[in-house]
Amino acid sequence: GSHDSFSFYIDEASPVGPEQPETVQNFVSVFGTVAKKLMRKWLATQTMNFTSQLGAGIRYFDLRISTKPRDPDNELYFAHGLFSAKVKEGLEEINAFLTEHPKEVVFLDFNHFYGMQKCHHEKLVQMLKDIYGNKMCPAIFAHEVSLQYLWEKEHQVLVFYHSPVAVEVAFLWPGQMMPAPWANTTDTEKLIQFLQASITERRKKGSFFISQVVLTPKASTVVKGVASGLRETITERALPAMMEWVRTQKAGESGVNIITADFVELGDFISTVIKLNYSLDEGEDDTT
Repeated sequence: GSHDSFSFYIDEASPVGPEQPETVQNFVSVFGTVAKKLMRKWLATQTMNFTSQLGAGIRYFDLRISTKPRDPDNELYFAHGLFSAKVKEGLEEINAFLTEHPKEVVFLDFNHFYGMQKCHHEKLVQMLKDIYGNKMCPAIFAHEVSLQYLWEKEHQVLVFYHSPVAVEVAFLWPGQMMPAPWANTTDTEKLIQFLQASITERRKKGSFFISQVVLTPKASTVVKGVASGLRETITERALPAMMEWVRTQKAGESGVNIITADFVELGDFISTVIKLNYSLDEGEDDTT
């Protein structure tokens, strides 16, 4: 999986997202375009668009949705600090891949909503219906979802929706079915301890589970590496230790399920995660 999957599309010309603190809003109002260029270096956690990510093997997408202040078209956008692509365009891009590859399955995790009223949720639900239709798998027990089951039903999309709206719509899986504990640290050692502890605590059945192999910069980190950005300052330096942790994991009910990262093309992250599937014991009855 990719963390902030849409962030390749972040638009430097866009307004600052409504979830950003007043200090960031003030910084941008003073320094304008220069501030947004610097912000993009820290907010864009991916360098590939959806089609490239899918082609490389990514199947879980971390999606954050926002309305844009004073937008006459009342569009929905992906957002992470700054606004990104229109949601409709991104979802259609994923759908084009699925239509070409009918045995592939993706997880769409709508886990943050900004400036969303009831009408915006209704618009997004209708958009999902219009684009994916019967490709979406209705919410059932997680351990019942095998590839064989999805192929038989011709389902290719599981939509997780972290809002009470999910209860009202059959094809929306509740957000608690996709927990993603967040370490919120810049320290690689603390991150690995956190990842290990969360796997130990993971419930054996009943939900999917995300291990976020992601380091989060503090304000002081950004100030020190303001011109270089997230990739160079944090991700690349921490990569060897993070990849060592991934390589030592086991897939299955008592191990990892979905692993997400920034800059998924770095090193051999994708191929290493995919290989974990082949190490499952043949006798283990694990369908998630």
